[in-house]
Amino acid sequence: MATKNQASGGVSRQVLADHVYEALLVALMDGRLEAGTPVSIDGMARELDVSPTPVREALARLEATGMVRRMALRGYRVAPLFTPDELADLMDARLVIEPANAFMACKHADQQLTGQLEQAIEDLKAAPRGPSFAEFRAYWEADERFHRLIAESADNQFLLSAYNALGGQVQRFRFFGGLGVTDADYAIAEHTEILRAFESGDAELARQKMIDHIEGVKQRSQHDSEVRS
Repeated sequence: MATKNQASGGVSRQVLADHVYEALLVALMDGRLEAGTPVSIDGMARELDVSPTPVREALARLEATGMVRRMALRGYRVAPLFTPDELADLMDARLVIEPANAFMACKHADQQLTGQLEQAIEDLKAAPRGPSFAEFRAYWEADERFHRLIAESADNQFLLSAYNALGGQVQRFRFFGGLGVTDADYAIAEHTEILRAFESGDAELARQKMIDHIEGVKQRSQHDSEVRS
């Protein structure tokens, strides 16, 4: 059995690891670590006044989201921006997975789920939408929560694995661009249409409304890509 001091040490280590992860995430989202540039573990450790270990752990977590990539014998680099073809492929993958999630989740949705989806939409409405990560983080988290609630409620382990496999790729394009949230009014309206389908218990309508939403996201993301270039 772990002693109190051992447990306390474990908690402190986790707090430090989380702090370093948050610092790196903010630097990535705000563009201070630019797409394609190397990330020095020793350099980040000096900047954050920590040992290299929590920096290495944080980068491993970020690698799982797609935000950074580990290159053999060359360390970590910030992931590049999506090309237009990669963005289209990502949205096409979402069009395969997420409408199926919506259809299956809607078939056995209850008041608890619809209430949670409604709360996520309310949080989207209330969230700031500025260009810095501190300003749009709450919006991002509410958007992620809405889609994850549906994915988890589909009650299909293979669909959930496919959804999870996308990792942070869904958000990577938007957040590295420095544009903040540019489509909130459209996205909130589309989320609301999905919620209404869930409330009515119409699984086919929920599937179609999710298709409409992802198609809208695809078109708006492609427009943002053209603005950036």
